Amino acid sequence: MASRSEVDFCCSICQDVFRDPVVLSCSHSFCRDCLKSWWKDKAVKECPLCKRRSSRSEPPGNLVLKNLCERFLQERIQSSSHALCSLHSEKLRVFCLDHQQPVCLVCRDSKKHADHRFSPIDEAAQQHKKQLQETLEPLKKKLQCFTRVKVNCEQTAKHIKVQAGLTERQIKEQFKNLHQFLEEEEVARMAALRQEEEQKSRMMKKKIEALSRDITALSDTIRATEDEMRAEDVLFLLNYKAAVEQVQQHPLLDDPRLASGALIDVAKHLCNLSFNIWNKMKDLVSYSPVVLNPNSANPVLVLSEDLTSLRVGKKQKLPDNLERFDHFFSVLGSQGFNSGTHSWDVLVGDSTRWSMGVSAGFVQRKGTMLCGTWGIWFHEGKYTAVSPSAFSDLTVQKIQRIRVKLDWNRGKLSFSDPDTNKHIHTFTLTFTHKMFPYFGTRDQHHPVKLLPVNVSVTLDQSS
Repeated sequence: MASRSEVDFCCSICQDVFRDPVVLSCSHSFCRDCLKSWWKDKAVKECPLCKRRSSRSEPPGNLVLKNLCERFLQERIQSSSHALCSLHSEKLRVFCLDHQQPVCLVCRDSKKHADHRFSPIDEAAQQHKKQLQETLEPLKKKLQCFTRVKVNCEQTAKHIKVQAGLTERQIKEQFKNLHQFLEEEEVARMAALRQEEEQKSRMMKKKIEALSRDITALSDTIRATEDEMRAEDVLFLLNYKAAVEQVQQHPLLDDPRLASGALIDVAKHLCNLSFNIWNKMKDLVSYSPVVLNPNSANPVLVLSEDLTSLRVGKKQKLPDNLERFDHFFSVLGSQGFNSGTHSWDVLVGDSTRWSMGVSAGFVQRKGTMLCGTWGIWFHEGKYTAVSPSAFSDLTVQKIQRIRVKLDWNRGKLSFSDPDTNKHIHTFTLTFTHKMFPYFGTRDQHHPVKLLPVNVSVTLDQSS
């Protein structure tokens, strides 16, 4: 470990004095070989300290720092060359291998070092530096490992923010659609209520106007007849016939009454209102029995916003978390099953290369070994049944949709064509772990899509 006075002359990667230092655009300097080793297999060339992207894959040398480091090394050598023996004030010229310390020539010939083995200072220093360097190698590798994990953690922290933002936007968008649907339903139902109110109010107004006219006519007839009845007897008798005719012009009809259905049909508007709206809402929503887990998807896979389809796209910069596939272009379902019967339909359409089935929760997602997976693959026009122990070709006509059915308790995984109801293949085994739906594709143009199921409402009147 460098002392406090040496810090400015040490590379932050190897923790040693700079060797052939280079400088990045962010002004940080590193040994040329250390930086090349750090950038090895990295798609993006970033500064190991500040993570700023370097615009040059071959950064220029830092001549000023190189000269300073050479001068520092010379001064350190000169200071060590003047070290003197504390007993004899002689130069320390040899190294006692038994005592593991430098001594002068007088010490070498003294009884204290009789029969001891000695080595020249430069040879001993070289040998011990080599040994110390070998001791440092595991620490350097450990440092690189910790640094890589730290970088991955920093990327993960950034991605968490991105995930939260995208998820929040999608949640708000879906609730916006639901709110819009409810608002439109409210407007439509209020409009229906207002229409019935206006219609029945108009009918009632006409009824009231007609009754008012009848009341006025009857009142006038009654008043006129009563006036005739108060006249002199001779005059009454002279006008009697006319008065009778006037009364008879208004025959006694049935008593007026309100017609049936005059009031607003409140029950029609309020009956099971929330249920009816919820039942109608099923046409707005969809349900997929399986959705994809984006945290398991290979970075080259592009998933739809509703997590029901996948295709190959441009490689994304995503954290290399333990759940993520890094070699196979694969993704798992978000939910695993350890009991019961489950099925899901997948649209493969014109996709030229895909795979699907189930994988155990312990499946290795790093590297080229894909154990614990059962399914069927399609490649170069051929269908293949794949299991951890065998590959077998399938004789199948071109398929557009595939139905996957997992019967965990009975140990059966079957594939069929729902369009023709033809059986494709069945695996029979004993499941001992939670099994996750598994999907893969290498097609950029034709996505593999999980199909929704029909949503229905069933009323249980048994109670």
